[in-house]
Amino acid sequence: MLFPRQKTPDLTVPTLDHGAFDLASETSERGTVICFYRGLHCPLCATYLTELEKRVSDFSEHGVNTIAISSDGEERTRAMADKIGATSLRFGYDLSLEKAREWGLFISTSRGKTSIGIEEPELFSEPGLFMVTPEQTLYYGSVQTMPFVRPHFSELVGALDFAIANNYPARGEYTGAV
Repeated sequence: MLFPRQKTPDLTVPTLDHGAFDLASETSERGTVICFYRGLHCPLCATYLTELEKRVSDFSEHGVNTIAISSDGEERTRAMADKIGATSLRFGYDLSLEKAREWGLFISTSRGKTSIGIEEPELFSEPGLFMVTPEQTLYYGSVQTMPFVRPHFSELVGALDFAIANNYPARGEYTGAV
C-alpha cells in the first residue's frame, strides 16, 4: 500500500513521442499527475483521457506534469492517443503488471470483446490516479476496482489552487496503531 509523504515506487516506461519516462528524473515545480488507464479496449478510458488532454495546460500552469500510462503496447497506445486527438498529453506504454501491483492497482482478466468491439488483453490493470511530488513522494492517490466513477481533473486542478495557497500537506500519512 502506498502512503502519502512516503516515496512511491520507481516508474520507468517508454512513451510515444517523448523518449523514456522516468519518474525519478521528472522535473517540475510541484510534481507529476500519473493517470493509469485500462487500455484501448476501454471506452470510459477514452472519455477520461480526453478530459485529461483538455487539462494538461491547466496542470502545467500550476507547475505539474502529466502522463497517461497503461500496460498496452506501443501500437494500441498510439491508437488511443489518436482516438482522443492527443496533442499535449504524454502517453506511456508497456507498464508491467508487476509494476502496476507495486502502485496498488487492481488487475483484471479479459472478458473478450468490449462494447466497442475491441478485445481486452488477457490481463490488465484497473485505473489509478496519482499526484507525486518532485521528491517522488505521494501527494494524492485514487485507485479503483472498476472503470466507473473516476476523480474529476477539474476538481484536482481546483484543489491545487487551495493546496498551493495554504501550503496544504498530503493527508492520510498516519501508519501507527489505531
